[in-house]
Amino acid sequence: MDLQDQLKNLFPDHEVSTNSTEGQKNAKDDTDIWMQEDPIICKYEKRKGKPITILEGYTGAEEDFKKLAKELKTKLSVGGSFKDDSIIIQGDYRDKIMTILKAKGFKVKRVGG
Repeated sequence: MDLQDQLKNLFPDHEVSTNSTEGQKNAKDDTDIWMQEDPIICKYEKRKGKPITILEGYTGAEEDFKKLAKELKTKLSVGGSFKDDSIIIQGDYRDKIMTILKAKGFKVKRVGG
């Protein structure tokens, strides 16, 4: 007798709902980011001889931009930070970042190189 059967014996009137709240919560997180009219600027620089990619120009809430930074870092498996309303990603990942942002519905403009 498994756990489901034991629970049915204890609570015969209870109906099991098939909707999972976690699935709905995760779907909501993807659409929570505020979209904007102006494009996000994706530029390339070298600092201390090492390449970095900088994303600037997001006009939404700072928390949304931090969520976006974390998501980009995990998808690309790279390090980075969020400073002064810009996302700094270690390495030259402009093309990959631009495809990820375009898939999310952002307008992206490539600057530098």
